[in-house]
Amino acid sequence: MKKILCVLLCVWGLVILCGCVSAGKAADAPDTVASVDLERYTGLWYQVARYPHFFQRKECRLSTARYTLLDDGRIEVRNDCWADEVGGKRKQTVRAFARPIDEANSWLKVRFYRLFDADYLIIELDADYRWAVVTTPDRETLWVLSRKPTLEEETYLRILDRLAERGFIREDIIRTSLQ
Repeated sequence: MKKILCVLLCVWGLVILCGCVSAGKAADAPDTVASVDLERYTGLWYQVARYPHFFQRKECRLSTARYTLLDDGRIEVRNDCWADEVGGKRKQTVRAFARPIDEANSWLKVRFYRLFDADYLIIELDADYRWAVVTTPDRETLWVLSRKPTLEEETYLRILDRLAERGFIREDIIRTSLQ
């Protein structure tokens, strides 16, 4: 009986500790954009730059994300990557579902494989929805997205300047092969 009580107390303590760590990360999360029109945000986005990630392999040279607004308010997310060209030799496909968790629709809770969730924050968004920047609360991941396979160089550099001002490490940002 004492062992069961001890195990339960340890588990309860870990739950409390994890909650505190999670809350601390959220408090340090970067500011999101003031508002996202989900109808305008949905559609196809090309990844033009990113932070290095273990889940995006080196052979993943080109990546897209397609957001589809569903009738129940969720957003279907389909991420594809290719080794050669968009529509060419597909290397990886990941499907997930997202839902906004703030009134601005700029903080999305994304569920992968019905196993785990990730928080995606839209921290920069062009007024005409031509490009966007998405990160996580801990700033460990970062994606620069565009409606076209490339951004104008001036726009791209302006985005990098904004990100550097916000504490992101400019030198760590990887351009995709099209950008």
